[in-house]
This record gives sequence, C-alpha cells and structure tokens, in this order.
Amino acid sequence: MARKLIAALADSTVFLREWFANPQRTGSVAPSSPQLGAAMARWLPRDPESFVLELGPGTGAVTDALLKYGLREDRLIAIEHNPTLAKLLQKKYPRATIIAGDAWQLDALLAELPVPVVTVGAVISSLPLLNFPKEQADALAKKIRVVLEPRGRLVQYSYHLIKNRSRGADDFRLLASNIVWWNLPPARVHVFQK
Repeated sequence: MARKLIAALADSTVFLREWFANPQRTGSVAPSSPQLGAAMARWLPRDPESFVLELGPGTGAVTDALLKYGLREDRLIAIEHNPTLAKLLQKKYPRATIIAGDAWQLDALLAELPVPVVTVGAVISSLPLLNFPKEQADALAKKIRVVLEPRGRLVQYSYHLIKNRSRGADDFRLLASNIVWWNLPPARVHVFQK
C-alpha cells in the first residue's frame, strides 16, 4: 500500500511539473483518477488480439486501468507528446509500444513501427481536444476513423460536463456519455463507434 501511494505521489508530481511547463498540451493539473480510468477501460475491444491505441497517456493513470481490465501490455500502443512522460511510460510498461510523438501524426507513427499496425480495436483518448481548434480536432478524428476496425470505438473524456458531442466526433455514432464525479475535476466520458 505504501509503495502504491509513493508511486501515485511521484506520478502526480511529474504530471504537475509538466503541466506548469505547458498547460495547453497537458490539459489537466492532476492525473486521471482510477474511477475515470475504469470508466474508459470498460470499453476495451472484446477481441484480446486487437490493438488499443492510447492518445495522451500522461503518467499512465488510464493505462493502468486498461491493463487491469484485461488489455495485454503487448497490445497497447501509446502516443505521448511529452518526451519526459513517454520515457516514464516506457519504464513502467516495457512490453507496450510507447511512442514519443504527436497524436495528429498517428497514421505515420503506426506505419513506421517495426511491424506496422494497420487497425486498432479502440482508441482511448485523454487529449484535451477543447484546447485545440475544431478543424484540428476534426482532422485527428478522420485519422482515428481510418485506423479503427469496423465497429471500433473511440473513448474520449472531457472536463466539459454538458452532454453534447465531443469535439471531432461528428462522423461517429454516440454509444454512451457519462460523468465521472470521482475525478479532479469531474469529467464526462464519451464513447463513440465507427
């Protein structure tokens, strides 16, 4: 228990330091809560062989939930823009594919892997899309739609609690939209299907 608490405090310290360095890119002052991670992880693909693409994993709070809910570490591909956080993630998840890069380049990044990944069963996104222009969010959504398997899911959270469509989700079917109150700040999880 003490080891988990120390690890959580260390992750929070790193996260806060990176937020101060670039608040627009980090998007939050604290890592996601276990409750938010669980709300996102429950939408993992049913096929255990499917890859899952995590965008903006930060210190790995949602990643921990994905693995706890049954995602095999070797089926996780995570794209983290912040190189400091990407290095931290690579140490924590050595069997996962951690890419230090820009999520908006996901198509090129997946194609450049030693074994290129063409499709994923789900995209789990912690990107602060409301911090970006609508055109930029729409461009990312188009790339996500291309890489998703048929009936693949996009899971995105936002601190905007009003139940309207998430930015960049115009071409997806809304499956669910729920608020997770046990998070700092509370967040709404939107689930979309291709």
